[in-house]
This record gives sequence, structure tokens and C-alpha cells, in this order.
Amino acid sequence: MGSIEAILKRIEAGTADLIPREELILKLERSLETGKPLRVKLGIDPSAPHLTLGHSIPLRKMRLFQDLGHTGVLVVGDFTRRIGDPSGCLSARGLMTQEEICQNMETYKEQAFKILNPERTEVRYNSEWLGLLTFADVIELASKYTVARMLERDDFAKRFAEERPISVLEFLYPLAQAYDSVAVKADIELGGNDQRFNLLIGRDIQREYGQEPQVIITVPLLIGTDGVRSMSQSVGNYVGIGEPPREMFGKLMAIPDRLIHDYFFYLTDVPYEEVRDLPPRDAKRQLAGEIITMYHGKEVADAAREEFDRVHIRRERPSEVSQVTIDRSLVKEGGTIWVIDLLQASGLVKSRGEAKRVISQGGVRINDERVSSIDLDLPFDPPILIQVGKRSFAEAV
Repeated sequence: MGSIEAILKRIEAGTADLIPREELILKLERSLETGKPLRVKLGIDPSAPHLTLGHSIPLRKMRLFQDLGHTGVLVVGDFTRRIGDPSGCLSARGLMTQEEICQNMETYKEQAFKILNPERTEVRYNSEWLGLLTFADVIELASKYTVARMLERDDFAKRFAEERPISVLEFLYPLAQAYDSVAVKADIELGGNDQRFNLLIGRDIQREYGQEPQVIITVPLLIGTDGVRSMSQSVGNYVGIGEPPREMFGKLMAIPDRLIHDYFFYLTDVPYEEVRDLPPRDAKRQLAGEIITMYHGKEVADAAREEFDRVHIRRERPSEVSQVTIDRSLVKEGGTIWVIDLLQASGLVKSRGEAKRVISQGGVRINDERVSSIDLDLPFDPPILIQVGKRSFAEAV
């Protein structure tokens, strides 16, 4: 038990739930005795093209199990995403087309294998088995769980109490996710702590199909770069594992100081004690360098740090700026151009409304001079360096 306890200590670090602990001990002991690896499942929802640093927390936990000799089973929910996960939602989620799902999945393996050991990973798509179920199979699956149990989940309970609609389709999502565990014969399932209810259903459904129930391990949801909400691509407060390193560095330097501890603890192997006494800016520089080194290499991380210093500390021009050719019809007779037209033509804003908003917030610089008026007409004398926010640049020619 000494070695098992040492293993458990590593597994439990940073977890929110481990249910039930005693079953995990039995599974680990049996695996050591038989030499048979445990099958550790993690579901990935292909709702957006990036895996984020939030996803890296359960992925790093899966890598720990792989380093202990076990098999990681990464289940991409290409079928279940057509339903939409209602976890934490106060209304039904929009459905996605198969084309949208496929586009998002294109780089998933590449991103995941920045963390996982490919030789110990099975990548599965749940359309492999869910797409083969007949209507009779779905009826059988649905018969194994009750509506009363479904309504124990907080988001369903709130919507039911507030007389908000809940479709039968939404009840199918946790059942389909649970059936994934049956299909891959999961011994352990990992997930964010918002998935706790769904993962527990997996235990019940495995029993119904004659399998030993999985142990569930959840991890906390990472707070995003805004310091308020959980990291999410739909919210925009994320750092993507596969994003350009300079973009990653800038985003990590902008996180609120109170997140420094959690980001070191959950996203790196650096003990927080090593950076506790550093000024926040220096701690963030080390954090950004460490994370980018993990996913892109040290030379790339050093280059990202140098570029950040060039632009944000020394106030120099970025080393690489995309050029945008401006339609000359936007240039007025006197050789000037309205700043709003220039911003929209640069592609750094999506609309004139957004251009006006970022100017009013003080977020626009032209040739390193802050723009304070939305009525400004500029001399059109290219090249013109345009900056929106802290990290978005373009050169108008």
C-alpha cells in the first residue's frame, strides 16, 4: 500500500472529486498484480477549433496515468456534439453541423499530443458506436435511467422550477456520454467538475450493461484570462494550446495577478514557492515562458518573450506585421482617410461600430499615437502602422 499511497498522492493533487477512492485503490492494486493497464477515458467536445489551457488540466492528469503505465482513451464527441451538452446551461444549446464539427476536429490530435503520449493513447470518435445504434437500442438505453434522477442535476432542476423548456434530446446527452464509457470499457473517467453528474451516470449505465463501474476524477474549471468566468472559446477569455506563441505570451501577461498561483499549480510543474516572492510581472513572464516552452520549445518561448519586450516595454515596432492594401476609394479628395474607414479596412475590427467602441476606450494607436476622436481624418501617407488593443497590429499600404 506504500507504493499505492504514493501513486494516489500524485493522482489526487489538484483534483476536485475522486469517487470512490476505495475503488480506485482496488483498480490500481489489481493493475499492479496483473500487469494489465487501466483504461482512462477523457471526452473532448469539438465545439471550437482550439484545445485551451483549461483542457490541458485533465489532459495532464491523463498523461500522469500514462506515465504510470496506463492507457489514455481520448473520446472526441463528434456524435454527441450534434446533441449539445446542456451542462451548466439555462437554455438548450445550438446544434452543430457535421461540417462544422469536422473543421474543429482537424487539429485535435496534434494539439492533444503536445501533452499525451501517442503510444499510450487511443483516439476514438463516439460516432463509431453511437452512429450504429438502432432506435430499439436507444429505447433500451433510455429505459435504464429515470426522469426523476435526471432532474436532480442543478441546471435541469433550475429550468424545470422556472418552467423553462427542457427537450428530451437534452436528456439523451448524458446517456450517450455514459454509453461512451460502456463502449470503451472505461476504468476511470476524467473531466471538469461541471461534468460530475454526467460522469456519475456513466457509473450507473456501466452497471446496467454488466460492467464494473468507472471511478470518476474531476478537476476544477480554470478561470479564464478575464479573471471572472471559466476559460471558454465562446466567451473569448482563453489561451489556446496551439495558438501562436506571441499571442499566448501576451494573453498570459495580461491575466489578473490573483490567477498566477492557480496557473502555475494547474498548468505547469513549477512549484509556486519558486515564484511566490517575485513581482507579479516577473512571475507572469516566467509563467508564460514555461507554458510556451512546454508546447512550442524554449527557443520559441524566448523569441515570444523578446517580441513582447520589444512592443510593450521598449515600445518598438513589432518584428512582423501583416500588410493590408487599402482601397483608394476610401481616400478623400484632400488626401485624408476617416480613421473609422481605415480601421475597418485593416481587418482589425469587424465593423464601424466596433471601431468606434475601441477608440472610445482608448484602444487604438496610429503610428504609435493614441486616437481619441472617432471623427479624425488622417493624412493617407502609407505605410501606416495601426494598433488595436495591446496585441493586434496591421500596416496599411
